[in-house]
Formats: sequence, C-alpha cells, structure tokens
Amino acid sequence: MGTPELPGIKRRVYYIAKNQIVKWPAFIRDDNGRVSSSTLSGSFTLVADAKWHYIVILADKSQLTSEAQGEVPSQTQLNKATLVHPGVGPSASAASAYLNNSDNVFVVEDMKGNFRIVGSERWMTKTTVAQDNGQGATGTTSTTISVEATDEIPSPFYVGTLNTEEGVIDCSNGNVSGGNTNNGGNTNNGGTSGDDDDFDGNLGD
Repeated sequence: MGTPELPGIKRRVYYIAKNQIVKWPAFIRDDNGRVSSSTLSGSFTLVADAKWHYIVILADKSQLTSEAQGEVPSQTQLNKATLVHPGVGPSASAASAYLNNSDNVFVVEDMKGNFRIVGSERWMTKTTVAQDNGQGATGTTSTTISVEATDEIPSPFYVGTLNTEEGVIDCSNGNVSGGNTNNGGNTNNGGTSGDDDDFDGNLGD
C-alpha cells in the first residue's frame, strides 16, 4: 500500500492582482534552464500597504486541476481552479468586478496543508465569474470563479509568506502571526460558508 493521498482543497483561497506584486518567488532551475523543483524559492513581495484577499469556498464543489498544453519542446501546463462560493451578496459581487478586470494570482491549500500557486509571472491569468441566484424555493445561490493560468509545471508549491488582513501566513506550516485570525491560528476553516463576510471586503485598487 502506498502513502494515502487526500483529495480536494481547503475552504479558504487567497488572491491578489499581479500589479500589487513587486517581486515573485522564483523557480529553481538546472544548468539547461529547466525547472528542477516543484517548490518555489522565496516569498511574494507586495507594494506598500497591499494585502492578500481571501474567499471562503464550498470545498466539495471546488477543485484544482492541471493539464499539458502545446507541443514538444514548448509544452506548458494549463492550471485551472474552479472556486464555488455559496453567496451572491454585495461583497461577492464587488469581488467579481475586481477579479474580472485584473490579472490575478491565487493561492490554494490542499488537504495535506500544501499551498499551491495558480498564476504565473510570465503569462496572464484568465479569471471569469458567474453568479446564480437560484430557481424556486429549492434552488441554491452561488458565485463561481473559474481560473485558467499557464505555467511551466502543475500549480507550484509555495512555502513562503502571505501578508493578509488577518496576519502573516507562513505557508511552510500554515501558522498565522499577528492580526486577528478568528480561526485558531491556522488557515484551515476560516469563515462560515454562505456569509457575505466570506470575502474579506478589502478588495484593493
């Protein structure tokens, strides 16, 4: 029997527009320029006063995938995230305007506590948002964020830091320092699904 693999992603996803990033973490490369590690080196450096924003999603309806694209020797990976939030309130709608009109990068945490990057310094990220107000008494509401981002490898692993409104997250262990985490000092279960507060509300410029 092999090592158990835990499918799915956790409920809190972080995002920011790329124009808020001053310096990106880097790939480790071999002598031929080929990526030699799936883990990025270093941390994101943001412009003054910028913070990562978050979305709380329905984990059972959201996913992270990756597929090859292009032809040898120029193949890349198309990394995709489908992020389903249960609400359609003012904050969700405001976040839609931010995401639709920005080149963004997303940070997704898998069930093993690994943080993965969707979005590249080299290629533009395509982000689209759809809302459904439900149908009839038994219908359900949702805001669905679809992300497509080309990269050199499947969603790179990230062990640097994220400067958020709640504090600084150490992505090597999920611990949060400073700020008000409201979730026991880790990133696992922030927010209550369905609340409009599941978007952090401070959506940047």
